[in-house]
Amino acid sequence: MSARRMLACCLYVAALSACSQATHEPLPSGIGGSPPLPAPEISLLPTVNAAKAVGWEAHEVPLAAAGFEVDAFARNLKHPRWMYVLPNGDVLVAETNAPHRPDDAKGIKGWIAGKVMARAGATVPSANRITLLRDANGDGKAEVQVTLIDKLSSPFGMALVGERLYVANSDAIVAYPYRDGDLRIDAPGVTLAALPAGTINHHWTKSLVASADGRTLFVGVGSNSNIAENGMDKETDRAAILAVDVASGRSRVFASGLRNPVGMAWQPQTGALWTVVNERDELGNDLVPDYLTSVRDGDFFGWPYSYFGAHLDPRVAPQRPDLVARARAPDYALGSHTAPLGLAFYDADHFPARYRSGAFVGQHGSWNREPRSGYQGVLVPFVNGEPSGVMEPVLTGFLDDDGQARGRPVGVVVDRSGALLVADDVGNIVWRLRAVRPEPGA
Repeated sequence: MSARRMLACCLYVAALSACSQATHEPLPSGIGGSPPLPAPEISLLPTVNAAKAVGWEAHEVPLAAAGFEVDAFARNLKHPRWMYVLPNGDVLVAETNAPHRPDDAKGIKGWIAGKVMARAGATVPSANRITLLRDANGDGKAEVQVTLIDKLSSPFGMALVGERLYVANSDAIVAYPYRDGDLRIDAPGVTLAALPAGTINHHWTKSLVASADGRTLFVGVGSNSNIAENGMDKETDRAAILAVDVASGRSRVFASGLRNPVGMAWQPQTGALWTVVNERDELGNDLVPDYLTSVRDGDFFGWPYSYFGAHLDPRVAPQRPDLVARARAPDYALGSHTAPLGLAFYDADHFPARYRSGAFVGQHGSWNREPRSGYQGVLVPFVNGEPSGVMEPVLTGFLDDDGQARGRPVGVVVDRSGALLVADDVGNIVWRLRAVRPEPGA
């Protein structure tokens, strides 16, 4: 074994056993509108505590909150990450993973990261397709499971505008013709707009939502690094939500300073755009909380210079006090390192009334926190268009008694019946959470 590889192995072993010196306060530390933030901790190696991916046994299902039941809507998928519900009730699933990115995460830290991601089940090849699921008889299971579009490039976000289905690949938004009921699209896609990509492409997922009038597509583009260590020249149009004009394909930065904005959705009471964001790593177990926030045109949220408003990141130099002075604090903290990805507001009648207009979030789960956090589906209650109250778990049990990952939640959507669908990219399942109606006279 070479000296370099031996050093890397030693560092990897050290990282696997490393723990932050922060007080390991149990969640809900770091949750809510104004969470207390501990002092940052900087160490040579990050805490590494990824849950080993093991999948589900045939008889196993996640744990649903009281008053709910969960079952599989579709099985035998290949790394399902994102979903979109068509007007006719068909559900599209992006079966996808990272593209080839040879210059991402080089060096010892990169080698460690690769081992960690493999353990977590995050390095499987990308199927590069959109699969259509159809529950034709309304029994809560997809009888139809067919490939709608294939030969894509790490697809993620989807949005239907009129008779055009837009797919956000890792490097471009591509438009396809779509007619109601289609089970297959063979027509070649037409590129609407290029998206930041390249040989690093650290946060490769590109989420997508359309404005109500269909004239603008909003695209979530994550950073190319943790704290711009690859240089700010590698961060052009990244750590941002872009607005793309559908007519011309021209794009501009709508909001910035968002390290990795993934799920986006329109709040049903106010019509405001909201997003969930994965914050930076390596400042300790309890920094920095990931978050849910509304987003306005021109907003700046601090990355990489600060977090939660004007809290400076001591590792970033040179600083930008002009930007930090206008950094907006997000609306609601979701806990540190919980990795929120999916976001869906509840605008249906199947669940009890108190869930109405609340935000469901799929938390993919931590790889660098002790104890682990996330690995669940949660609800953030809303009142009058704003978060109100404590975040509530609605779907748990993704970690087994040995701390291994049966599954990891990603995208969340509300189906035509009002049930919640949750994509599980380790279990290769789409779960369906429904309310249990009391029997008459009970």
